[in-house]
Amino acid sequence: MGLQVFWFIAIAFLWTGFFVLEGFDFGVGMLRGVIGKTEAEQRVVTATIGPVWDGNEVWLIVAGAGIFAAFPSWYATMFSSLYLAMVVLLVALIVRGVSFEFRGKRDGAAWRKNWSRLQTVGSLLAPLLIGIALADLLHGLPIDQSQEFTGNFWDLLSPYSVFAGVTLVLLCVLHGATYVSLKTDGELRERAHRLARRSTVVTGGAVLIFGVWTQVEIHHGAFPDFLTVGAVLAIVASAWLLGERREGWAFAMTAFAMAATVLTFFIDLYPNVMVSSTDAAYNLTVQNASSAPYALKVMTIVALIFLPVVMIYQGWTYYVFRKRLASPTGPERLPSAPAAGPSPAAAGGAAVES
Repeated sequence: MGLQVFWFIAIAFLWTGFFVLEGFDFGVGMLRGVIGKTEAEQRVVTATIGPVWDGNEVWLIVAGAGIFAAFPSWYATMFSSLYLAMVVLLVALIVRGVSFEFRGKRDGAAWRKNWSRLQTVGSLLAPLLIGIALADLLHGLPIDQSQEFTGNFWDLLSPYSVFAGVTLVLLCVLHGATYVSLKTDGELRERAHRLARRSTVVTGGAVLIFGVWTQVEIHHGAFPDFLTVGAVLAIVASAWLLGERREGWAFAMTAFAMAATVLTFFIDLYPNVMVSSTDAAYNLTVQNASSAPYALKVMTIVALIFLPVVMIYQGWTYYVFRKRLASPTGPERLPSAPAAGPSPAAAGGAAVES
């Protein structure tokens, strides 16, 4: 296996890791006002992702940086093609991140409500736009022989691409609801539990349709591939596990469903990195879009040294903040720590004041 293939696999791994980790963050952001009925409950819902949401977004940065360094032609063509969509995505991510910090800076009801809305919108737009972008790579965009985009904004919004984005949004909702049921107790846990079980039907159906549609569009077949079947079975298993109150295993199943769905994009894309709808001869591939061998070699050494360190550190973070957060017993009561000192979960709750 050459370094070009290695880096294609690495980038697929980074995008998959991003959606597995940040996917439940997006889901929590979308469901904050649905699961949390009072101000105190909404704070607890957001506190479940307080210690981890910003670290999860590092995967997106590294994935983008990996494309830039390993496949500069892919990066140039993709970002110029998706320029306007990328600007909207960056605004959504920035507003979402700012909302975590700014929402609690004032006590006014209108102030908090507006920032809550922005958090919801940002959490919805991000997976929708990224899903559309990933599907565009596979479905094809008008690219000429100079590897330049020749279309317009509306060429990005094919029915297949939009449906792929909606599918990822639904997966984030299921993933996020399952995560809240895992990280809270009391009434919040019950609401998240009910919402997660109900969403399995719609999400499983969307994943199945997306898998069949992908086969029709790309391979001219009619049967979903093994990853799609695995994702649907994992969603069904998560519904059963939620019914058995085994939220940890249910969360593992929704994580698998998310990973399998995202990997579908890259497995069906290879050996291309961008498909040209103008002429297949103009496709960008792992060979004609990659950096020089020496650059790939240096990148590989750096990645093999530092990526395991980052993963170990992030795993330790999840271990430290592994406990459940208590549901508030009153409309303004926040999760409290034992008298002996703050628990990891309570410390995590204090990480985001929103």
